[in-house]
Amino acid sequence: MSSGVDKLPIDSEKPETDSQPDTASVSRQESLAEPDVSRIRSSSLARIRSNNGHGCADLEEGDATDDSLTPDQRQAEKDPFEVAWDGDDDPLCPRSMATARKWLAVITVGMGSLCVTCTLGLSLFVLGIALGPLLMSPLSEFIGRRPIYLASWAMFLIWLIPSAVARNIATILVARFIDGFAGSSFLSVAGGTVSDMFRRDQIQAPMVIVSLSPFIGPSLGPLLGGFINYNTSWRWTHYTMIIWAFVEFVMIFIFAPETYHPIKLREKARKLRKETGDDRWKAPMEKSTKSVALTIGYSLLRPFELLIFEPMCLLLCLFSAILLGVLYLFFGAFPLVFGNTYGFNLWQTGLSFLGIFIGMIIAAATDPIWRRINLRLLEQNKGVPEPEFRLPPAIAGAIAVPIGLFIFAWAAYPWVHWIGPIIGSAIFGLGTLLVFTGIFTFLGVLLLFAGISDGGDDAIPLSIFQIWKANPKEE
Repeated sequence: MSSGVDKLPIDSEKPETDSQPDTASVSRQESLAEPDVSRIRSSSLARIRSNNGHGCADLEEGDATDDSLTPDQRQAEKDPFEVAWDGDDDPLCPRSMATARKWLAVITVGMGSLCVTCTLGLSLFVLGIALGPLLMSPLSEFIGRRPIYLASWAMFLIWLIPSAVARNIATILVARFIDGFAGSSFLSVAGGTVSDMFRRDQIQAPMVIVSLSPFIGPSLGPLLGGFINYNTSWRWTHYTMIIWAFVEFVMIFIFAPETYHPIKLREKARKLRKETGDDRWKAPMEKSTKSVALTIGYSLLRPFELLIFEPMCLLLCLFSAILLGVLYLFFGAFPLVFGNTYGFNLWQTGLSFLGIFIGMIIAAATDPIWRRINLRLLEQNKGVPEPEFRLPPAIAGAIAVPIGLFIFAWAAYPWVHWIGPIIGSAIFGLGTLLVFTGIFTFLGVLLLFAGISDGGDDAIPLSIFQIWKANPKEE
């Protein structure tokens, strides 16, 4: 392990402090030439950092915590015994994991989001999804990603059972709210897992998977549920979800390692203390004095701070919220259009959701195009990355969305072939995924804390436009 320990004179006495190599300083010096997103000039965004004081962005090479300090001043202030990564090749750093292992983790947490959103229905489930990130995100900053995934998914799995055997609506309401609350961790923390494992110039492709999964779920839910309900009963829909959730739990246990940098640095510090016998080696997290209660309290205020003081975040959140509300309106409109207008039965109506599904798959397949555009913009800006370079997919998607809505609305007549509205829904699905991929990636880069800050910040405005699902007649 390359940790700087082999450079220490290990003997019966403690090594002198001023003779120690400044591991963090070396890491800083090696990466001064690397461009970073700290060039963003935004006073309120500059305050958005990990609530335990040491998030992934704090530990990334090239990030400056105070632009008023020179590199030499920052190095002088560093504790020589503060444990840091020895570059991205550090064997304990999540970014040094094999590519196959990284993608297994991305697919696993993405499948969690897909499984959760397949059960979207009653408004209490959506309310649970909206409130969950406000607790799950700050907790993940203290205990890590993996414990959150395992604990929340176990709760999600357990509370699927009351929904399956419920004899009254009250049981279903309580179970669905808790399921939404527990499952929200994958919608809010998965982006953080991606940013832990991939550098900013590599984040686009895995972020497509994370962005795609929550939208594929609502498309597959009616498709699979239509066949299940048509041939058996509605309870088997929940039984199928229980089986799926159990398989997903096993996948999480095997393929989703801990990736949160402060937690991994704490493990590295413990290993250094054990190997050297020197208790002065500390991870940044171990020197933090912030409490969990204070962090959770601040996480409740942080979304409002961003929405009030950052107009761009407010507008992007409102845009994504309205778009998500329209997407859910589609799920209410499909039974009316294809059931009443075209006379489709239950499973045929479920098949009609394939239009949105195919549109989103096509949108995901365009990712290489957007990556080339991002590289071209980067070259034109002399290698300096800007968050706005992630927005071209959202711009294209914003054009496709109204086109798809127009086609769907004007083709939904008995004298027009049923393929017309499905084509419109496919174009809408394509535009929706492009918009969300662009916005999520933009916010992840902008806030320097992908999947954590923006996960909770989006939840409140998004939930407002999802509450229309309260009408039980649409279930």
